[in-house]
Amino acid sequence: MNSTESISSKASDAKEEIKPWIRRLARVGYMAKGMVYAMVGILALMAAVGTGGKTTGTTGMMRSLATVPFGNLLLWMIGIGLIFYIIWVFIKAIKDPKNEGADAKGLIARTGYFVSGIIYGGLAYQAIKIAMNAGGGGGGSKQTISTKLLSHPYGPWIIGALGVIIVGYGLFELLTGVSQKFLNQFRVQDMNSHEKKIARNSGTLGLAARGTVLGLVGFFFIQTAVTKNPEDTKGLDGALSEVSQKPFGQWLLGLVALGLILYGVYQVTRGRYEHMSFGKRN
Repeated sequence: MNSTESISSKASDAKEEIKPWIRRLARVGYMAKGMVYAMVGILALMAAVGTGGKTTGTTGMMRSLATVPFGNLLLWMIGIGLIFYIIWVFIKAIKDPKNEGADAKGLIARTGYFVSGIIYGGLAYQAIKIAMNAGGGGGGSKQTISTKLLSHPYGPWIIGALGVIIVGYGLFELLTGVSQKFLNQFRVQDMNSHEKKIARNSGTLGLAARGTVLGLVGFFFIQTAVTKNPEDTKGLDGALSEVSQKPFGQWLLGLVALGLILYGVYQVTRGRYEHMSFGKRN
């Protein structure tokens, strides 16, 4: 009995000793993710006001960053930070520290974490690759993938399903931002009034903006499935470019760009104050 309790106690102590490190990696990871979206937003905002910049996606932003002083250093920081974020989302998917559960709803959420880890794994790889001066043109990757999928009988259905999922997630983020349910993730008791205001405003507007952009990206995937034309597949850069071509497009682009910058601020704030299940303190 005592031996069992001793072993259990040692195992518990070991977990408590390891968990704070994982928590810190996760917080750095959220901040790296925030940097990525803030920089994409800044470039889009510069394009909207006519002071340079461009409507680019995350990989395009990284290539632009590589051309500025100390850009490679920033890319290394982003790449390593995103690796930390990936570790955290895989832990959420496998270990379920947020108690999502093993029912249908929980498995969907945990699968989403896993998919997110794969996506950001690609971004981390691109950041480090470009930082090492090995990043070539690489444009049209989404179109290339779409072309390969469309060559298979069930390819259009797969692309269409991906589009529906992306639209659904975009709608989820939009509603999460508008309802401000994201505030439940924060340790508000540790935040002063100014920090709470920053978290509330950046989360509300940032999630709404990113949800809207994701909705557009999903629409392009669905359009590709219908037309069977891989050129219709567009990512974040295509969505921003599409916004800029609408009536009052530069104004709309500016608003979306500001929203993406705020989404970046939200992620940085989330990294600092999100509830995490590791260690004695959240």
